[in-house]
Amino acid sequence: MIPVPIGVVTISDRASAGVYEDKGGPGIEAALADILTTPWRPARRLVPDERAAIEAALRDLADVEGCGLILTTGGTGPSPRDVTPEATAAVCDRLMPGFGEAMRARSLLEVPTAILSRQIAGLRGASLIINLPGKPAAIRTCLDAVFPAIPYCLDLIGAARLETNTDVCVAFRPKG
Repeated sequence: MIPVPIGVVTISDRASAGVYEDKGGPGIEAALADILTTPWRPARRLVPDERAAIEAALRDLADVEGCGLILTTGGTGPSPRDVTPEATAAVCDRLMPGFGEAMRARSLLEVPTAILSRQIAGLRGASLIINLPGKPAAIRTCLDAVFPAIPYCLDLIGAARLETNTDVCVAFRPKG
């Protein structure tokens, strides 16, 4: 079976400049390795906090690489350089607000600053793009909150089918 490409985009001025080690991208990949049983491979991008660079990476992963699932990390806070949600909205055909709502609700159980997160999700053709926080622990919290719905969403938009490790995450798919 050919591994399914999954976009993993780290958005960070410092990491893209080599000043800071990227921990968000590896955090996403570690979570996916735990959650998924479907063979997959990361299609990695590391870009600065610049809207044009983020938009270009998302378009490339969706339109050229054919990633049905694209996960971003970083750039979702309130600082002036945090433009990931704006870049995501610009490349999406439709937004999926339930993802951001669920991730913030789950994160709020752990930290009061979860309300500062502006992460969103949206669809670009047969790709689901989800913004995640920058810290690996927060990435996992957010993925645990929304991953049960991701495989069915991908089914509905015509993306590759993903199966989960049911000991870790039970994906919801309607019966019948």
